[in-house]
Amino acid sequence: MTDPVLVVGAGPVGLTAALELSRYGVPVRVVDAMTERATTSRAVAIWPRTLELLERAGGGLSAELVSRGNKVTFGNILAGRSPLARVALSDVETPYPFVLMLPQSETETVLLEHLDARGVRPELGVALDDFVEDGEDVAVTLRHADGREETARYGALVACDGAHSPVRHRLGLSFEGDTLASDWAQGDFHLSGMPFPVNEFATCLHEDGPAVLFPLAPGRYRVIVGLGPSTAEAPSVPTMAEFQALLDRRGPGGIVLQDTIWTTSFRINERQVERYRVGRVFLAGDAAHVHSPAGGQGMNTGMQDAINLAWKLTLVLRGLATSPFLLDSYDRERRAVGAEVIATSGRLTRMATLKNPVARHIRNAVMHFVLGLAPVQHALEGALTETAIHYADSPLNGVSWEAGPRAGARMLPVEGEPAYGAGDTPRFTLRAGATAGPPPADLPGRLVDAVVRPNKVAGGIELIRPDGYLAMAVAGGEWERIADYLRRLVAA
Repeated sequence: MTDPVLVVGAGPVGLTAALELSRYGVPVRVVDAMTERATTSRAVAIWPRTLELLERAGGGLSAELVSRGNKVTFGNILAGRSPLARVALSDVETPYPFVLMLPQSETETVLLEHLDARGVRPELGVALDDFVEDGEDVAVTLRHADGREETARYGALVACDGAHSPVRHRLGLSFEGDTLASDWAQGDFHLSGMPFPVNEFATCLHEDGPAVLFPLAPGRYRVIVGLGPSTAEAPSVPTMAEFQALLDRRGPGGIVLQDTIWTTSFRINERQVERYRVGRVFLAGDAAHVHSPAGGQGMNTGMQDAINLAWKLTLVLRGLATSPFLLDSYDRERRAVGAEVIATSGRLTRMATLKNPVARHIRNAVMHFVLGLAPVQHALEGALTETAIHYADSPLNGVSWEAGPRAGARMLPVEGEPAYGAGDTPRFTLRAGATAGPPPADLPGRLVDAVVRPNKVAGGIELIRPDGYLAMAVAGGEWERIADYLRRLVAA
């Protein structure tokens, strides 16, 4: 029987980890110290790459999320009330050419429904009190809300327990980085007078600080504003009248806030854990990395952490692959992605909060020119939508044939085909050109989908990971190199 996995944290990252593991046949338990689920919106953006990866779970998960949210296809950048640039997300090659605006509470509701269909129900009011990892499994002590203590053993522990992660603290891992010396506030409002349609968001740059407006639905917007340099005390939350005054000064004009749904204030931390894995304990989401909300990458990055980990952990726990570098690759791949997200969101934040008038003038002039160039627009679109994420330095990368994409690259989903990694076992996918020849009979079948899909590169053979990234590519007839790669995953 497959060893069960304990997921600590029932937010979107923990729910995604549980959903992926359970659909792959791994027994999973989800616990969270919170006694009731939050109903506020919090994270609101789901980017195309996340929707592509969630599609693999089946059951129409991505389609259901899309049906509940607002599809935003353009982003506007203004300086005061003057337009600087317009970014078209609809140009991205993906089945989901938009950013989906959906309150986190609704995202969690959909994930919970799909988990429930698999017989997994998160347990609230259950806290991880202690654990001991011995390299093979994890012994845990859980404390229930009524004070009852429980002990159990699990094949792995996945910590999705937030920025103040007790698991990270218990492991003694450093969480290095900085707290930016500026205060921020955000809120959801019903408003009128927005000059852009509901499929467009706006970032307004101003000498006092930025104001960003994301459309959640017609007449309902997420508003984020910079409040200026931090003081010694925690930032206070502006009133609706104060939010209105900030938008009047910084926004595109004509916007009238009508009522408040939810507001909060915060300071930006840019931090990353030194290791994402300690034996059979894994960190994901805010437990592993926190950063500026600029770009809306936080929840998505965490959910993709969970997806990256789940197929690898499944192969090991189900005894389908035993190579040590399979689990090692989780830290190597996702820590690099986390570092890049921290760097990119930090640059966006610093660019938006320039105080020097000369620097602001140069920024505005450069942005107006550079963001009008197609290559720059495509690069920005790829970074925002997370379709540009790749694992160029992964230990899982095999060779790259000169005629096709490089190992570690995202492979574009093909319309009409099953998603890479769909089904109840995380299998690799083969694509082969018409003249590539047949695969050998001794190919490790338990790791590879039985159907060889056509390859656009004549004669070439591609091996694609269960999460849709290229593992390796060879010329036609070089099936033995594919077989050697798969045997190395199987072998200890």
